[in-house]
Amino acid sequence: MHDEAWLTEQFEGQRARLRSVAYQVLGSSSDAEDAVQEAWLRLHRTDASEIDNLGGWLRTVVCRVSLDMLRSRGRRREDPLEVVPASCSVLDDVKQLDPEREAILADSMGSALLLILDSLQPVERLSFVLHDMFALSFDEIAEIVGRSPAAVRQLTSRARRRISGREPDGSIDVARQRRVVDAFLAASREGRFDDLIALLDPAVVLRADAATVAFGAAPEVRTAAAVAETFSGRAKAARSTLIDGVPGAVWSVGGEPKVVFEFTVVNDRIVAISMVSDGAALAELEIVG
Repeated sequence: MHDEAWLTEQFEGQRARLRSVAYQVLGSSSDAEDAVQEAWLRLHRTDASEIDNLGGWLRTVVCRVSLDMLRSRGRRREDPLEVVPASCSVLDDVKQLDPEREAILADSMGSALLLILDSLQPVERLSFVLHDMFALSFDEIAEIVGRSPAAVRQLTSRARRRISGREPDGSIDVARQRRVVDAFLAASREGRFDDLIALLDPAVVLRADAATVAFGAAPEVRTAAAVAETFSGRAKAARSTLIDGVPGAVWSVGGEPKVVFEFTVVNDRIVAISMVSDGAALAELEIVG
C-alpha cells in the first residue's frame, strides 16, 4: 500500500494533464476541476499498489467521469460551455490568465473548435478529443468508452466530418474545405511559409501515428509556426483526396497509399493534422480521388 505523500506527489504530477483532457472534453474549467477531483477521490478508495500504470488509470477515470458529465448535461439541457472570445487565440496573452487557466488553455486547440465540439454526441466528442488532440490509439480509447476499436474509429471519423467545414444544417461544404487543403498543399510544395501560417490556426496540432514516427516524423508538433516549418518545401508527392468523405491528402507509392494526411478545418483554418501510416488503419479508410 502506497502512503499518502507518495499518492499526493504522483497525482499532482498528473493534475495539469488530467485537467487539460477534462477541459477539452467538457469545455468548462469548473466541470474539469470537478472531474479531476472525482479521480482523486476514487484513487483514495482504490489500492494504488494494484495499479500498474497510475497515469493511464487516472486518465481513464477522468475520461469516464467527463463522459458521464456530458451525458448528464444533455439530460439537463444545460450549456456550461465557456467561450474564449473569437478575436483572441487561446495562446494569446496567456500571462493575463491565472496559472490554472493557463495550464488548461495553453494546451487547447482553439476557441472555434471548442465551440463546435459542443455539437457532438458525448462519445463522439470524447473519442475525437482523445484521438486527434491527445494521440491515444483506438485500442486505448475503446477500453475507456467500452466500444470496439473499429467502432471508436467510426465515432472519431464521424466527429471529424461533423467538425470539418460544418454548415449550420450539419452538412459539410466539401468544396470550400478542399480549397483550404489544396492551398495548404500548394504552399507546402512551394515553400511559402507565410501562406502556410495564414492557413493554420495558431494552436494547430500535427500528430503522427507510431508507424509514421518510425519513418522519422515527430510524434507531435504544436503551433502554426512549428507546423508550417515542418511542411514548408515538402509534401511534393502528396495529392489531394477525400478521406472518409472529408478533404485530406495521401502519399502513395505505386498506387498504394503509404501516408494519409487527415485535416480538421474550422472557419477556413486548419486546427489539426493527423498523419496515418499504419497498414491496418489505412485499410479501414475510404480514400477517394
